Amino acid sequence: MQATQTQLFPYEKWERQLPELSRKYQQSAPFPCIALADFLEQEIIAKLVAEFPKPGDISWIHYKHYNENKLGKTKREEFPDLIGRVIDEFNSPRFTEFMSKLTGIPGLIADPSLEGGGMHQTERGGFLNMHADFTMHHHQKNWHRRVNLILYLNEGWQPSWKGELELWDRGMKACVTKIPPIVNQAAVFNTDDTSYHGYPDAIQFPEGVTRKSLALYYYTIETDPNYVAKSTDYRARPGEGAKSATLIWLDKKAVHWYSVMKKTFGLSDDFAGKVLGMFSRKKK
Repeated sequence: MQATQTQLFPYEKWERQLPELSRKYQQSAPFPCIALADFLEQEIIAKLVAEFPKPGDISWIHYKHYNENKLGKTKREEFPDLIGRVIDEFNSPRFTEFMSKLTGIPGLIADPSLEGGGMHQTERGGFLNMHADFTMHHHQKNWHRRVNLILYLNEGWQPSWKGELELWDRGMKACVTKIPPIVNQAAVFNTDDTSYHGYPDAIQFPEGVTRKSLALYYYTIETDPNYVAKSTDYRARPGEGAKSATLIWLDKKAVHWYSVMKKTFGLSDDFAGKVLGMFSRKKK
């Protein structure tokens, strides 16, 4: 007889806490958010960390431009076995319903294509400038992006390494809270036009150690025909200076036109990643 497969997400543990967690989530600042420690069972998380690919192990999307410097992977069929199965679980109907109850947003939709999500990895010196995410799916025209889930896989993280997820107020005046990228901690937060977040300071992880995470995004069906989709809105922090603010704005405009082309021609991030990857290798 085949052994019973280990449950990938401890539903009973989290579902019985939903009333309190949902209340906490919706009352958090600067926008609805929560950090959930010990998100998965230790046996599962240890295996996820062990099989997470290094930068040179597979082909990655190179998200490398003025506003960010990180690696990503969205092709589910190329994921390691357990990572792929956990991603599938996070996209399952039961988990998506759990996310709806946690956030108070009914009718959330999972995205099996992992547009912009999947495996993320940032090498020493990498960063992600402050931004509000793109608001509509690039290839599903009626899908309105509503919630982010990020599961961190960084063992032994120290504050001196940097890389905390910063959540800023809606006027981009100050950081309100930081979520450390500690192994087995999940960050969940609403995403809208002014939910500014990022890790804008270059990470100082030890050489050969990377900032690793799994990212999934959830959507609802947009029924307002007059709703105007917005591309990723990068913002400068107070005190960054006129030159930096200008370069952030110019790069934001370039990302916007890239998003337009993605929607128009059905491009994937793999295409841009290969081009940026070639430039990155030439610089080394």
